Amino acid sequence: MTLSVSLQHAFPGVSLDVRFDAPQGVTALFGRSGSGKTTVVNAVAGLLRPDQGRITLGDRVLFDAAQRQNLAPHRRRIGYVFQDARLFPHLSVRQNLLYGRWFAPKAARRAEFDRVIEMLGIAALLDRRPGLLSGGEKSRVALGRALLSEPDLLLMDEPLAALDEARKAEILPYLERLRDTFALPILYVSHSPAEVARLATTVVMLEAGQVTIAGPAHEVLADPTGARGFGQREAGALITARVSDRQEDGLTRLDCGAGPLWLPGITAPAGAALRLQILARDVMLARTRPEGISALNILEAEIQDIVAADGDGSAVLVRLQLAPGAGDKTAPEILLARITRRSVSALSLAPGLRVFAVIKSVAVAPGAVGPQAI
Repeated sequence: MTLSVSLQHAFPGVSLDVRFDAPQGVTALFGRSGSGKTTVVNAVAGLLRPDQGRITLGDRVLFDAAQRQNLAPHRRRIGYVFQDARLFPHLSVRQNLLYGRWFAPKAARRAEFDRVIEMLGIAALLDRRPGLLSGGEKSRVALGRALLSEPDLLLMDEPLAALDEARKAEILPYLERLRDTFALPILYVSHSPAEVARLATTVVMLEAGQVTIAGPAHEVLADPTGARGFGQREAGALITARVSDRQEDGLTRLDCGAGPLWLPGITAPAGAALRLQILARDVMLARTRPEGISALNILEAEIQDIVAADGDGSAVLVRLQLAPGAGDKTAPEILLARITRRSVSALSLAPGLRVFAVIKSVAVAPGAVGPQAI
């Protein structure tokens, strides 16, 4: 099932004009505050009536301005998880969850309660009141309540924004499990590049009410236009790798199409497929394979593009296509490197040139590593 959105809406000083599709998986709406993310989500939920446009979910029309169709929010079969959990304080966790299930159509009330409880790890919380829960626990309960309403679409408006880093790290694996377990589209609003890189299967970038780039996450994040939208420090591409084995020195070998990567802090079992965000600022380039250096990860690549990284022109983003290893038949992986324009000149870098990308093992933080979306 795919969510298709085309809408226009005018506010004082800004006009929203967006078009995109959100297929099964996590579609991240990413952009600065005021770019229109929450407005889009509220229009999909039926909490805002756009001036013009059409919104469909599969073969169901949720809104069509030309045909004067506007389905009521409670008939859209949509679960909405807000930034604050909005749990009923006078009800137990179990009662909050069952309240969500009450909204599911009777024909769709399958035996999902135990499955949702197990997936979210909240069995021990069922008899507690919300006031006794941590922020991460409240978020998981709110997510469970939305899932038990048997939605055709899940909306999540910056659900981790109010949490500290420890609580975010606690709940991210549950969101990954949700993405990979439930066959439904999830529209996820965020201004956190790390969350988008970790969770998204599709990315829609908004700026001043307009879509600047949209598409599969691995394509958008490897595109210089998408990378610039993430900012200087967070721009980076996604690559996939499979856990090989853990060494006695604490490093784990991961095999990607271009060769091995050695990373610390990997807890996934051997054979697990992972996706890694390699930040552009953590990639150095060399014309010849470096020797006698401490960096362990050196991958051969070909330069595809060199584009300006910021307004002052001092830095560039180099888009690299990693050279596949012997016998590898998968699609070539893309990497980004952020370097100075002076380095480009000093190394005579140009599209088509073969180079070596050097990545520090300690530069890839555990938070930038997650399971490959199914």
